Amino acid sequence: MRGLSAPWWRASSAGTSASPAIRSSPPRVPFSISHRDGAARRGRLQLAHGAVDTPAFMPVGTYGTVKAMSPLELAGLGAQIVLGNTFHLWLRPGTEVIENHGGLHRFMGWKGPILTDSGGFQVFSLGAMRRVTEAGATFASPVNGDKLLLTPEQSMRIQRALGSDVVMAFDECTPYPATEAQARQSMELSMRWAERSKRAHEGNPNALFGIVQGSVYPALRDESLARLTDTGFDGYAIGGLAVGEPAAERSRILAHCAPALPAERPRYLMGMGTPEDLVEAVQAGVDMFDCVLPTRNARNGWLFTRSGDVKIRNARWRDDPRPLDEACACYACANFSRAYLHHLQKANEILGARLNTIHNLHYYLELMRELRGAIEAGTLAGTAARLLEGRRQRGNEAGAGAY
Repeated sequence: MRGLSAPWWRASSAGTSASPAIRSSPPRVPFSISHRDGAARRGRLQLAHGAVDTPAFMPVGTYGTVKAMSPLELAGLGAQIVLGNTFHLWLRPGTEVIENHGGLHRFMGWKGPILTDSGGFQVFSLGAMRRVTEAGATFASPVNGDKLLLTPEQSMRIQRALGSDVVMAFDECTPYPATEAQARQSMELSMRWAERSKRAHEGNPNALFGIVQGSVYPALRDESLARLTDTGFDGYAIGGLAVGEPAAERSRILAHCAPALPAERPRYLMGMGTPEDLVEAVQAGVDMFDCVLPTRNARNGWLFTRSGDVKIRNARWRDDPRPLDEACACYACANFSRAYLHHLQKANEILGARLNTIHNLHYYLELMRELRGAIEAGTLAGTAARLLEGRRQRGNEAGAGAY
């Protein structure tokens, strides 16, 4: 991380007066809440390609595919909505290719709803390769080195061409750590970009979500949310977390932001996704989640179970005849042993990545089903405590405690 002098992550923003405020507008996508349990909500979001029961987890399909999974398998696991990425799809295969196929749904063969990230986080991830100005983000393409400019207007055009059911406003993800002055500068830029995103989205009937920024500073988060609600969006996301801040700081900002988001609109926590994170955020009133953890960890042999996490590559599983999780009904657990999964992982077999991914996604989607049911029954506190205690106290049984 470079020093924290003012220019460390952006170019000069001289001459960047704020845009005129945009009048708030009613949501264009129906969202209803059928049950509440404390701050938690059981709802339904109706999108162009189908309904999403919330709280919901969105598997990440960055390049138009959830790695190792077919759309048929995703639907069979109970995935309701998937996430695609504007930045990566713009670079490869390119917006024109996807648009010529009739949009991302037809291109990737997924019939359900799709949410697309705006590309802001991916620009943040480029580090020194990017240059941020009022206009947008300039960077060298990681694919071929071409110099590119991604603006709020361009992000909206790309997402419209993709046919996204939920479009995310273009924002700047504030690096961590940042001083309050640096976080304010970044947040204010994101708010101006949000207004430009709203204008550029006009005429698109699909949902547009705004993103609350402000790093770890509650007052900045409050100001960001106030400006977003004044502009008016169909849903609101908490962004800028899971970028290196301590877990305690992350929990503090989540607890501060979640109840302040408009109660009648869907609430989305971006990029956070351990099972413990999901339980905590559902209890705080969040409705939507995405994270690469279940799929990325699966490919690396890190498997989630009710009894803790299993690193299946470890030699202790070489002769273990038990299923990965005896309480799990997924295809991997119903048909294969830990020893076989260990063998596949050690041999770098493609089937190993597929079975591991099936299991992890089943675990995450089943967790969300269980949390939805608990909210309906009014038993969320007890269910959450049982789930967390099982993972914490039985971790050694699953193998997590040995690593």
